[in-house]
Amino acid sequence: MTRLDYSSHPPVLVSDGGFAHHGGSAMKRAGRGRGLSFSFVQDTLEKNPRQQLSPRNRPRRGSVDPTQINPREFLIPVHGTLRTLLEQEDTDGDCKITVEDLGPKVLSLGSIGSDGIRRYEVRGTYALSNLLQELTLAGTWPSAAMVVDERRLHENPVERLSRFIRTVFWESLTRRIDVSSIARVARDPKDWTETPRGRIYVPPRALDQFEYYSQFSKDHPEATLDVILLPKVITPSYVRDLNSAPGLLALAVEKSVDPTTGREEVHGLPFPVPGARFNELYGWDSYFIILGLLRSGREDLARSTILNFCFCIDHYGKILNANRTYYLCRSHPPFLTDMALKTYEQIKHQPKALDLLRTATQAAIKEYHTVWNISPRLDPVTRLAKYRADGLGVPPETEKSHFTQVLQPYAVKHGCSVEEFISRYNSAEICEPELDEYFLHDRSLRESGHDTTYRLEHVCADLVTVDLNSLLYKYEKDISFIIRTYFADRFDVPSEWSATGSATVDTSAAWDRRARSRKARMTRYLWNEEKSIFLDYNTQTRQQMPYESVTTLWPLWAGLASPQQAAALINESLPKFEHYGGLAACTESSRGRITLERPNRQWDYPYGWAPHQMLAWTGLLNYGYQEDAQRLAYKWVHMMTKAFVEFNGVVVEKYDVTRPDGSHKVDAEYGNQGADFRGVPREGFGWANASYVCGLDLMNAHMKRALGACVPYDLLETALYAE
Repeated sequence: MTRLDYSSHPPVLVSDGGFAHHGGSAMKRAGRGRGLSFSFVQDTLEKNPRQQLSPRNRPRRGSVDPTQINPREFLIPVHGTLRTLLEQEDTDGDCKITVEDLGPKVLSLGSIGSDGIRRYEVRGTYALSNLLQELTLAGTWPSAAMVVDERRLHENPVERLSRFIRTVFWESLTRRIDVSSIARVARDPKDWTETPRGRIYVPPRALDQFEYYSQFSKDHPEATLDVILLPKVITPSYVRDLNSAPGLLALAVEKSVDPTTGREEVHGLPFPVPGARFNELYGWDSYFIILGLLRSGREDLARSTILNFCFCIDHYGKILNANRTYYLCRSHPPFLTDMALKTYEQIKHQPKALDLLRTATQAAIKEYHTVWNISPRLDPVTRLAKYRADGLGVPPETEKSHFTQVLQPYAVKHGCSVEEFISRYNSAEICEPELDEYFLHDRSLRESGHDTTYRLEHVCADLVTVDLNSLLYKYEKDISFIIRTYFADRFDVPSEWSATGSATVDTSAAWDRRARSRKARMTRYLWNEEKSIFLDYNTQTRQQMPYESVTTLWPLWAGLASPQQAAALINESLPKFEHYGGLAACTESSRGRITLERPNRQWDYPYGWAPHQMLAWTGLLNYGYQEDAQRLAYKWVHMMTKAFVEFNGVVVEKYDVTRPDGSHKVDAEYGNQGADFRGVPREGFGWANASYVCGLDLMNAHMKRALGACVPYDLLETALYAE
């Protein structure tokens, strides 16, 4: 028999020698939590809103909380109970217990005090799904029985999800690239070649890594790892030719000496990935994840991620979409300065903290000048930036059938199969300028991070976008602030980080001028006074685009909107995007009619994404709209909590913010990452995890109690006004 240790850490099995009761502060709080059932609280609020929120009269317990003062401990045979629970309650066979399962939603468990003879009922979807999670975790151990404290089954869902994020999800989403993992992570699930195998590509100035991985490959032939040194100059044609041998790109490593053996050891700098199936360092995903890591006490992982991005700018010329060969010509939305500043603010008393800020700022300056403020991404007329990724041929990272509908007419035209056409088109044997234009926009859309959306489809490379230029304004203001505040208004940029190849000295004034100029140009070209909204600008037609995107709020995050523009945005445009669960990516009218020939796109209405929520919250706070920020944060966090309670702990990449029930069910391309697990969630999804812990930071005490009871915002608002 084993017992579960219910400290503030994830449940682990301990020996019979000493069960650790819930003496820790985390579980004391969980024992006091007001985790009421949704239906119970809804009924109470509708009858008497004032009574529900009165501390003296508040009902303490609902169907998802135990009622006795001294919680029971259950003695549970692991495998038998797990089998019975699934057979009885998992009626749809997906190894989860959700509100959609049709079982009786009750199971009797034996108490440890009676040696399992006296039995008590555990009721409700939430308690039984928590039991399933505990049993699934325990099922990986050989023990025949376990002890479970009743409080763990009725844990306040806000505290449970926060604990999972802090102690389970972040660790499960952490990767590193070195010999401990290279054989596994180098293999690409998107390698559609006839002979897929692991490959690691190393930049030419990292010869020590080339020797390191080559030695591993020689010593471990069973790993079937190819180690390739990249050329000094990377061209689109070279990247296209790598499609027949795709591989992983090396990241930063650190060296240390083993004090026992005296040998030098190499360790890859760890980084978080967006979701369970990923092994690569992704660009803008990492920024939002870092915000969550910093709130979870993981400054170490934030720091190493920033250093990996600096390595990418140094060796690959940009922060990549991700570190795979087919992304070498493609960047991602730039967030480096803000992630460096926020990390520095938390570690500034640690050794080498200022060195981290210096290196990140030097890297950001190089990225600014060599990626975003230069052709082809810089529009020569507006002097504003576009997403415009280089590349040739068909993007190889998509599923084989992804572009079949687009390519079929061209294959018919040339009298060949689609597969043969792709081969001949990629090798430049066939020339189709119209198709070249299509894939230019497609690659640029993916560079924007918003893949895919009708906002950017077929036009992205021609658009000066609100989001990108807001980010670059933030770069300009951040760099100015860093130089003035931390480096006495004189910042050395050595030759290796300089766009000119010669060492330079930057001052804050130059970056302030750039910011003022960009702000003026964005007001001229992107602000629509009549509609009270920022709109993307088409550099070909010289007109604003009519598509209303929630990225119109990014100027609030960047701090570039005037007070008058901010008020107009919040009063006139914000309501267009706000729904039950927060902000949708666009308005329904902008998305347009959905048909079989014109299906949903995941970055369009009715879907909401963590990045859009988090930037909007911060933007509202920047301009003093705290109540709006709290309202939107509550809606989003409530929606996540409700899905977590009702669907076996699910946390996903994106949500349908218009659906009160089953918001995690998304009918769009690529499905929904984070929903595919058995028994217990182990990763959630990176930026969704971060949005949860960041959103909770905006909640007051009333809101946090209501979240634990899954109270929707409209009922909470009614109760607060009544009080």
